[in-house]
Amino acid sequence: MIEQISDFFTIEMIYLWLNIGVLPFWILLIFFSNTKLSSFLVTSIFPQIILGTLYIYLVYYFYISGYNFFNNFKLYLGIKDLNNLFSDYPFLIMFWVHFIAINLFCGCWIVKDSQKLMISKFLIFIPLIITYFVGPVGLIIYWLIRIFFAKKISLYD
Repeated sequence: MIEQISDFFTIEMIYLWLNIGVLPFWILLIFFSNTKLSSFLVTSIFPQIILGTLYIYLVYYFYISGYNFFNNFKLYLGIKDLNNLFSDYPFLIMFWVHFIAINLFCGCWIVKDSQKLMISKFLIFIPLIITYFVGPVGLIIYWLIRIFFAKKISLYD
């Protein structure tokens, strides 16, 4: 059964479905953040379980394919080694799943935190879109908005 799944879910197919599959979560976060559906599907652990399961599947798939995971640690040696790793499809797809999961987690945190502080969903629209594309920049923009609503600058919460 695993072989049938692995025959269908090629790296290109996983990449395609990952990019399409994450869009409904982001649409719910950006446009319908205050709904029960968003609370149940997006800001819960549900999307992270899906992405974590996909990550585990990829690790298993590449492990049985004989992929050398120790080469991934070369990313810490220098920018050229990192560049070489990005030409490696197994590393690239695992990185992309990681990137998608972290950005979605940050978007969910923004929504939950803004609801706790009663920040208008219209004010978090731009930070959420920016977080979708470049997570840390969206977080900084949200943090600047958050300062005015929380009435304090807090480095931890």
